[in-house]
Amino acid sequence: MELQDNRIIPTDILPVVIIGNGPSGICLSYLLSGHTPYLSPEGMHPNSILQSKLEQHPHLSLLEQDLEYLCEGLEGRSSNPVAVLFDSLLLPDSDFGVDRVSPLLWRYRPEHAVPHMVLGKGPPGGAWHAMEGSMLTLSLANWMELPGLKLKDWVREKRRNVRNDRATPAEIASYYQHYVTRMGLQESFVCGTTVTALQRVTADDGRTIWRFQGLRRGPAEAGEAECPFTVYAESVVLATGTHDIPARLGVPGEDLPFVCHSFWELEAAIAAGRLDQASEPVLVVGAGLTAADAVLAAHHLNTPVYHAFRRSVGDPGLIFNQLPKVLYPEYHKVHQMMTQQQQQQQQQQQGGGGSVDPAGPAHSSFSGSYPGYISFPKHRVVAFKPGHKCVLEAEGGRRSVLQVSMALVLIGSHPNLSFLPESGQPLSLDPREPVSCRRNPLDVNPYTYESAQEPGLYAMGPLVGENFVRFLKGGALAIATDLARKRRGAGTSRQAEPTCALDS
Repeated sequence: MELQDNRIIPTDILPVVIIGNGPSGICLSYLLSGHTPYLSPEGMHPNSILQSKLEQHPHLSLLEQDLEYLCEGLEGRSSNPVAVLFDSLLLPDSDFGVDRVSPLLWRYRPEHAVPHMVLGKGPPGGAWHAMEGSMLTLSLANWMELPGLKLKDWVREKRRNVRNDRATPAEIASYYQHYVTRMGLQESFVCGTTVTALQRVTADDGRTIWRFQGLRRGPAEAGEAECPFTVYAESVVLATGTHDIPARLGVPGEDLPFVCHSFWELEAAIAAGRLDQASEPVLVVGAGLTAADAVLAAHHLNTPVYHAFRRSVGDPGLIFNQLPKVLYPEYHKVHQMMTQQQQQQQQQQQGGGGSVDPAGPAHSSFSGSYPGYISFPKHRVVAFKPGHKCVLEAEGGRRSVLQVSMALVLIGSHPNLSFLPESGQPLSLDPREPVSCRRNPLDVNPYTYESAQEPGLYAMGPLVGENFVRFLKGGALAIATDLARKRRGAGTSRQAEPTCALDS
């Protein structure tokens, strides 16, 4: 879809605009383009109750059914009921390692298509294009795929193998980009765009609509100059993901040059030859999978690693305690390292004020089962200091000063919603706090994904707490179903008037 003269034709108000062209936006575009799921005449779901519900209206598509009714009684690894429903229909019994055939039949119904536009900064696939190409994904390969195109079939076409039933981010990014073309969705995608403002305005006919303002990157032959654009829509879907702004510790010295907040900065240091086995240790802060990837990358170079994190190694909330060992051997190895190579305090905390051990872990050895690695469980960073020093504080208050070559703060990231008033904070579960995909996601109806504060505004993916592609597809189903319901009733009812949360 082209932006003509930097804007849609003035009289043209699109039904839907999606901000974000990652897997969330791609999946929703697939449904809005007329690709419609039905219960197959031969389809059988292992859940007999769900099967009987689907058989009550076999002539209706999922987009025409009561999703709340279908969700009743289902359980899964997502807290969003429609995500559990759609995952169960696309990948029945996948939690048990069973590769069952989906009971769904997909039909292309172009007469039901909803005109829409998908805006994205880069090519279709979103943040997957910026991820390291050699790391394996967390999810199984079939969990990463989108409806209508089996990932393994696509990989087989490319004459590549999926290792351990998992694929690399580079393969996944290429798959998503190919998916858009294969499914004929490319006309709805406008890449190279950055939305700078989103607000409600009043149309000439009195309707309240959304106005998008932003910048679009021009072609390379024109120097890729950015030009402003304006788009109008009846509904907006936020599908921006959560990889835009790295989370920070908020401690003194965090802006010193040796403190980094991205895995890619470690890669750059490795590529430039600045790290090797003779380097001072790399400090990795965090206990998530990106932090684990950093530990593995540095350890592979035989560069010494200090690894600090606030939880205990046995905390059930630690991601490593939730992953099957057989499917994730490399992360199980990191968890073993965290457990077996803990820094041993040589002195017990005396009194209440704590003390500083200037030698830090010099009392500890880098030997053991995993030479060159020491973990600091239940520690927090107090400060970074000039001279490549980091001050850690244990749970009891004792402090250690570490000499490091670089520090990697890998404690998650936040979405960039700067195009919304107050960065979208009024739309979150706790409007007093910034939006956080894990701690304070956007507040939406669990069966429609429409904002609880703003009718006509939807959110999906990490913004509502879904961090796995496997489950974000449920958001696409919920939104497409609600939009279809509204279109069916458009002749007899008016959309509810908005609240004042984001009024212009």
